Amino acid sequence: VQLQASGGGLVQAGGSLRLSCAASGSINGAWARRWYRQAPDKEREWVATIVANGSVTYADSVKGRFTISRDVAKKTMYLQMNSLEPEDTAVYYCNIIAKYGNYWGQGTLVTVSS
Repeated sequence: VQLQASGGGLVQAGGSLRLSCAASGSINGAWARRWYRQAPDKEREWVATIVANGSVTYADSVKGRFTISRDVAKKTMYLQMNSLEPEDTAVYYCNIIAKYGNYWGQGTLVTVSS
């Protein structure tokens, strides 16, 4: 199973982007879907999680601006990012934790200009 992240790009501060992460195969027993990001010269940090029952949690830095969601039938997860700030500039990674594996996407670059 491979995860393909897409939707990154260059946007001005205050703008929006929607990231997608599509799975190439079936992931049985997926109990958590997460987005992480890694800014230049910084550690990778957790951004948001959606678990199997639909509950969501967010890092304080993105709460109220970002929304995580998933479409199980399409095997795709999303991150809607609004009111983007230059501090949101990073490579964004999707991650799925399942019963038999821990899967990562290749990352998609988001650049927010001031």
